[in-house]
Amino acid sequence: MKKILVWDWPVRLGHWLMAGAFCVAWLTSEGETYRLIHVIAGAIVLGVASFRLPWGFIGSRYARFVDFVRGPVSVKAYLTSLLRLEPAHHVGHNPAGGWAIVALLGLGILTSLAGWGIYNDLGGNLLEELHEGLAVTMLTVVLIHLAGVFSGSLLHGENLVRAMITGFKNGLPDEAIVSARPLAGLLLLIWVAAAGWWIAN
Repeated sequence: MKKILVWDWPVRLGHWLMAGAFCVAWLTSEGETYRLIHVIAGAIVLGVASFRLPWGFIGSRYARFVDFVRGPVSVKAYLTSLLRLEPAHHVGHNPAGGWAIVALLGLGILTSLAGWGIYNDLGGNLLEELHEGLAVTMLTVVLIHLAGVFSGSLLHGENLVRAMITGFKNGLPDEAIVSARPLAGLLLLIWVAAAGWWIAN
């Protein structure tokens, strides 16, 4: 096992943009003072999530859904091994983490679209309640995800937060991705900026 390139630029940039934007959106959710900041943060979440969906099919090896979306048997087996404090090592996302990613992408899109509807005076109180409920659900999944990252880092002796910054994790040489896809990372930034401008205007 050695340090190999696992996470490409779109995955890493998307992860931190979405995490930061969600935090900002949550902190600016009350009152009108920071409404525009809240809306822009939501637009960033929507931009990242909508980019990540196609990237899950055409991205590098560990960015693809087919690599980390597993059935209930695999998820149960991984959670059981986690409870025994002997989780199997996965170069990419583990089976439980994979479903957390899918949930966060789905919730990010739905929460942002509901917020966009509110910003444009659509849906009334019902949409506001839906938006708030989706945001709380998303926060719950985020907290579960953070617990998984902490436990995974501890049990594998591998800093998963640093891996999502550098792109490198433990693995065999032939498991590494060939390129970090920097041009796709730039395209993500342009897409997110366009989403923020479009929604805010």
